[in-house]
Amino acid sequence: MSASLAGSRDLPASRYDLSTYWGRVKHSADISDPRTLLTSSTGLEHAKSLITQYKQGSIPSMTPELWTAKKIVDSTLHPDTGEPVLLPFRMSCFVLSNLIVTGGMLTPNLSTTGTVAWQVANQSLNVAINFSNANKSTPLSTSTIVQSYFLAVGASCGVAVGLNSLVPRLKRLSPATRTTLGRLVPFAAVASAGALNVFLMRGEEIRQGINIYPAESDAQRKKREDASQTLEPLGKSKKAATLAVGETAISRVLNATPIMVLPPLILVRLQQTEWLKRSPRLVLPVNLGLIFTTSVLALPLALAAFPQRQAVSARSLEQEFWGMGGEDGKVEFNRGI
Repeated sequence: MSASLAGSRDLPASRYDLSTYWGRVKHSADISDPRTLLTSSTGLEHAKSLITQYKQGSIPSMTPELWTAKKIVDSTLHPDTGEPVLLPFRMSCFVLSNLIVTGGMLTPNLSTTGTVAWQVANQSLNVAINFSNANKSTPLSTSTIVQSYFLAVGASCGVAVGLNSLVPRLKRLSPATRTTLGRLVPFAAVASAGALNVFLMRGEEIRQGINIYPAESDAQRKKREDASQTLEPLGKSKKAATLAVGETAISRVLNATPIMVLPPLILVRLQQTEWLKRSPRLVLPVNLGLIFTTSVLALPLALAAFPQRQAVSARSLEQEFWGMGGEDGKVEFNRGI
């Protein structure tokens, strides 16, 4: 993100009001816009150059071109390292990366082998996304990544296979209800394992803490920028890390809920219609279309549930940070995505 580029002058966080939910939704739609994936390396370097010029004072104020450059940089670069996130694991590629995997998991009447295979594929993608977008002030070891991966795969496969074997035994329920519950099994597996995956992959952050910074007023920020000073971290907080990881886990469940619930329920209804009965080959494209549409609409809503740049009272963290807060006694940290 733009915060990782050289220069002591900070850009506005967004063209939208991030203190409101709908402002964060609009901002999230910006950083998850798939069109930014088409930006060439030359285009990215040009965007970084514009941002750097602004941060170093060469460009006096924000312009439409600068806002576009910030959108490209924010959707491409990691905020802690300043390096491009691998393309398939960017939030702007989330819908496309998940389309095939989610379509596989939501395929009606999957065999046990198919269920396990798609759950493994989904958790592999989740691990890659979590690792690529985690707070990088606390590095992850290879052993932690491998352990987290196998635990998450085991959890998702266990839930999916277990519920798939349980639902047909619920004889007191009508066949239609059992069919509906069967279609919702992938959601239960993805939601539970997805949240677990976040905690496992980012557990090191909770154990070691993440960097926190004093919150600044506009006047304090301008004074620091005029003095060409960078904002230095106050230290690492484990409580801030717990909050950051917990909010990210909740946002993942919120994102999975409409994507894994609405398409299968709508598809159950559509499969009862005459046109889909006459054309069973259309089930797959209709399923993918429902997943794609729901994903496009749901991702910004889920990402906006919590601010990415979180501000909390210093007194809500470890005692060593009491009295070290900035404006209104608050500190800030990067939550990660």
